[in-house]
Amino acid sequence: MSIQLLNRTTNDGSRWFAELPESRSFDALRDHLRALHGVRITEFLTDHVTEAWIDFTFRHHTFTINNQYGDYWLFVREPSRPDDILSEVVSHCQPFLHENVA
Repeated sequence: MSIQLLNRTTNDGSRWFAELPESRSFDALRDHLRALHGVRITEFLTDHVTEAWIDFTFRHHTFTINNQYGDYWLFVREPSRPDDILSEVVSHCQPFLHENVA
């Protein structure tokens, strides 16, 4: 699967850099993120029904994942972060979210 990063600036100045299918629960995605060496989950907020926010750091950068409209949206607080670091996060999450889960 190829990785195509988005480059959309949000109102708070963060960069929305990826959109992946919400094919797994936010708990499962949070746990999967922990397996990426260097990730530290800093906040996990959810209503356990419709919405979740997963905040984490990776390689000294601050990230957020939020579920919107059936997808996970990935943000980095510092929009000038190198694409290779963003691609590493997407490369870790993308196969997990694209697996056939019955």
